[in-house]
Amino acid sequence: MPAWDAQQYLRFERERGLACRDLVRRIELDAPARLVDLGCGPGTSAAVLRARWPGASLTGVDSSPEMLRAARAKAPDVRWLEADLGSWSPEVPYDLVFSNAALQWLPDHPRLVPRLASCVAPGGAFAFQVPATGSARERWSDALAEVLERPAWRDRFGRSEGTDGVLSAEAYYDLLAPGARRVDLWDTEYVHVLEGPSAVVEWTKGTALRPLLDRLPVGPDRDAFLDAYARALAPRYPRRADGKILFPFLRRFAVAYR
Repeated sequence: MPAWDAQQYLRFERERGLACRDLVRRIELDAPARLVDLGCGPGTSAAVLRARWPGASLTGVDSSPEMLRAARAKAPDVRWLEADLGSWSPEVPYDLVFSNAALQWLPDHPRLVPRLASCVAPGGAFAFQVPATGSARERWSDALAEVLERPAWRDRFGRSEGTDGVLSAEAYYDLLAPGARRVDLWDTEYVHVLEGPSAVVEWTKGTALRPLLDRLPVGPDRDAFLDAYARALAPRYPRRADGKILFPFLRRFAVAYR
């Protein structure tokens, strides 16, 4: 897993939070007693869960000490747990197992998703959202792939971590339906208004670029890589009349009720 920078991630807290809030609104549970937020990051999603169900007991789980430090500073009364989601298993099932933009970093969703769904108590729900890959409008990813194919960078980086493991809505249904009384699935494309292509660089520095930047110390090589990426992004995100750009981002949602 890459090293995480909570402050970098939070630079776009409002935009990143839209999908989380939409997912929480769609969960049809009246008063779940025990909630767990998997891949809780700096505590942003946990705050949304607490606002919806203030009386519930909440646990946040993340593998990043940096993210958990930021989360504890925000909400010291939440139980924050450092653990690898790939092997995490609760002693007692939860009424809501929730994950916001985290499961894409884990491999083998055909095994992972049913295992996490099995951690839900009867009458509860497993709810998650992930960036949806394969969109024709996924221009930031195309720009990154273009840069990584250039001779200057091709030999420097191996295969990077990312969202390759995200499945289709149909595949998630087939994984979740056998253990669920109902499964809700949907995709939403958010179109974020950003200041320019450099803002897309800053956005991805908080997520997809992290495993690459971990291998590039601060200095001329890192600056050259980020400059090459910004140049590849510019023609893909033309400025509007007011100078801003539109940054479409597709996300996939699932809620399985046990």
